Amino acid sequence: MVIGILKEEGPEKRVALLPESVATLAKMMVTVIVEKDAGMAAYASDKDYEAAGAKIMSKTEIISQAELLIKVNPPTEAELKEMRANTVLLAVLNPFFNTEQISRLAAANITAFSLDVIPRTSRAQSMDILSSMATVAGYKAVLTAANSLPKFFPMFMTAAGTITPAKVLILGAGVAGLQAIATSRKLGAVVEVFDVRAAVKEEVTGLGGKFIEVEGAIDDKAAGGYAVEQTDEFKKKQAAMVHDHAVKSDVVICTAQIPGKKAPLLLRKETVNAMKPGAVIIDLAASTGGNCEVTRDGETIILGGVKIIGNSNFPVDMPSDASKMFGKNVINFLKLMISAKGEFNLNWDDDLVRGTCVTRNGEIANERVKAMITT
Repeated sequence: MVIGILKEEGPEKRVALLPESVATLAKMMVTVIVEKDAGMAAYASDKDYEAAGAKIMSKTEIISQAELLIKVNPPTEAELKEMRANTVLLAVLNPFFNTEQISRLAAANITAFSLDVIPRTSRAQSMDILSSMATVAGYKAVLTAANSLPKFFPMFMTAAGTITPAKVLILGAGVAGLQAIATSRKLGAVVEVFDVRAAVKEEVTGLGGKFIEVEGAIDDKAAGGYAVEQTDEFKKKQAAMVHDHAVKSDVVICTAQIPGKKAPLLLRKETVNAMKPGAVIIDLAASTGGNCEVTRDGETIILGGVKIIGNSNFPVDMPSDASKMFGKNVINFLKLMISAKGEFNLNWDDDLVRGTCVTRNGEIANERVKAMITT
C-alpha cells in the first residue's frame, strides 16, 4: 500500500503525519511518499522523513502514485483536478459546511473520509481529531487572552497593594472549554462556566470552575455528548444570565458549537458594549458563525474598548504538538484500513469506516451530509 502526504496551503502550519508516524507505518509494511517541504512549518525536515523511511516527491507524483492521500485540510481545486477517479482521500473536510466541495468530490468519484464526522463511540476516542485539536485550541485561547488582557491573571500580594485575579467566563464545557478552564485556573484566574449540559457540571467543578446553571435545558443523551438546539424560552433565560456574568468578566472564551449547525449566539452586541474596556473575547466558534454577535472569523476587532478575537484555528499556532496529536489519531484510524500484510483493506462492515466515509462510488455516502445538501 502506498500512502501520500500532501503539503498544506496558505497559513496552515500543521502536517498530517510527522516522521514518527511515518516510522509507525513503515513497521506496518506501508510505503509512504511525502511532498517536498510538507513538514517544514511543523519543524520536520525532508531528511527527518527520509530517515523514517519515507520518499520525498512532488505533489503531482504523489497524487498520481498514492492509493491513499492524507491531508489536514480539504484539497485545493488544483489538487482535486489532479486526483484520479477512485482515489481515496482522508482529511478534515467539514462536510456540513463545505457542501459544495463534498459534491465535487462525489462527482470526481473520490472515496473521501472526513475525520471530523467519525462516530462518537468509545472505540473511536483514539481517533477523535476534534477532541485533540480542541485541547490545543482551549489551551492556546487562554494564553492569547492572557497576552491581550491589560492586567494580570493571578492575584498578587505586593508592596503596592493587592492585585485581584482576572475573572474568566467560559461559554461551553466541551473539550476546548474544559482545557480553557484548566489553563485559566493554572494561571490563577477565577473561572465561571456556562453549558446547557448538566452532565458536565462535575467536570467543571473538578477543574476549579464555577458552573452556572440555567434551568430548562434540553440534554439529549442521543447527541453523543454534544450540545443540542435549545428552546426559545431557554435561550432568553440563558442570554440574560450570560449578560449578567459577561459584563463582570475580564475575559470571555466562547467554545459552544452544535455539529452540523451554526454556532449558537450567546454573546449579544449589547452585552459586548456593556463589558469593561480592556476586556477580551476569544471566539473559537468563529468559523461557524461565532458565539459572539460581533465576531468576524479570522479577524481581531475592537468595540467600545473590548477586543474580540475570532479564531477557530488556534492549532495552526502550535504546529508541532498539534501535528503530533493529529498524526496519532490518523494512525489509529488507518489501522482499521490496513491488513497485517500492509495492504489496503476497506472494511465497509466496520461502523467507524462506514460512518467516516462521506463520498463513495460517485455518490454522497453519509446520510447526514446528504440531507444537508438536498434540503
